Amino acid sequence: MTDPIRLSKRLIELVGCSRREAELFIEGGWVTVDGEVIDEPQFKVEGQKVELDKDAKATAPEPVTILLNAPAGIDVESAMQLISAETLSEEHRYGKRPLRGHFLRLTASADLQANASGLLVFTQDWKILRKLTADSAKIEQEYVVEVEGDMVAHGLNRLTHGLSYKGKELPAVKASWQNENRLRFAMKNPQPGIIDQLCQAVGLKVISVRRIRIGGVSIGKVPVGQWRYLSGKEKF
Repeated sequence: MTDPIRLSKRLIELVGCSRREAELFIEGGWVTVDGEVIDEPQFKVEGQKVELDKDAKATAPEPVTILLNAPAGIDVESAMQLISAETLSEEHRYGKRPLRGHFLRLTASADLQANASGLLVFTQDWKILRKLTADSAKIEQEYVVEVEGDMVAHGLNRLTHGLSYKGKELPAVKASWQNENRLRFAMKNPQPGIIDQLCQAVGLKVISVRRIRIGGVSIGKVPVGQWRYLSGKEKF
């Protein structure tokens, strides 16, 4: 019986590629061991059948962006711990195959409001990170806010044109009723606590806040605690 060896070494023996090419093939999800994709070059193999996909490319995987439907009240570090191959939304398990490298070197952007749930963005793509940070004042975010209480007269109009609360000027926002106890807010670069202040200013108490969209990207039908990939057609 032969001693276990690294998958990358076995691949070099099989196809005559360089060590770096072998690592890129494996990390790109192009290599199977007994029919199962293995994306760890250090994975130990013995007598298993190792195969390289006929369409394999020895290039670094494209950077990914992950859209998480975060539970309420969770911090960014804890939210990142929720991201794994197992928590990919069932409805979105097509097109892109989860690889170990997709969960490395992720950076969070556009923090949620305190105690809010909903869309959190984690990305490996420096262009997307720059877009979400440098252009944050230009990108609209949309929230669904569950409230209770009775809105003051002309409350929606006051929200739309701007108002003050406890001596503080509040920004004008797009506001509409989704149903009898849920408001939709759309605003650019919302400051911490601003949604609660806006609601209080028109006589309402916030029960819950959920972010559903950043720019042109919405969380869609992703269950809480699960995630999906940003597609190539979506733009913030």
